[in-house]
Amino acid sequence: MSKSTRKKNTDREPNQTGRSARILVLHGPNLNLLGSREPELYGRTTLADIHAMMEARAKAAGVQLESFQSNSEGGLIDRVQAAGAEGIEFIILNPGGYTHTSIALRDALAAVAIPFIEVHLTNIYAREPFRRHSFFSDLAVGTIAGFGAQGYALALEAALSRISK
Repeated sequence: MSKSTRKKNTDREPNQTGRSARILVLHGPNLNLLGSREPELYGRTTLADIHAMMEARAKAAGVQLESFQSNSEGGLIDRVQAAGAEGIEFIILNPGGYTHTSIALRDALAAVAIPFIEVHLTNIYAREPFRRHSFFSDLAVGTIAGFGAQGYALALEAALSRISK
């Protein structure tokens, strides 16, 4: 099951092409359980809380933000491919468990060539050995790991800085 949240706001600032800049936030498997799933590891902040925080900041910056979560690799790939056709300027990606397994999602991101930042709530490099490898980090503009929900805010600030240039 996938969840998509689209917010429209007519008073956003247009970018250089005369339209609002657009950022897509992609959340991989099990991130829909944030707040209740292993809170000692992932915290008590929910995905809805994260989206609300990001939406408020994006709105203040005059940027359109869309958030999409899927437990399905295919759903995430379809959304990445659609982003390429829709003119999304930047992606913030938390691939969840697909970080360590999904060459197909990596290939989709490479194919659309939309710049992205990889985000992880925990420090994947300080966890189990199988979690220390990411199929995305070498394609990403940058990686933010270990700051919990704040990592999304940091990624958004970096994305806003990049698209304003």
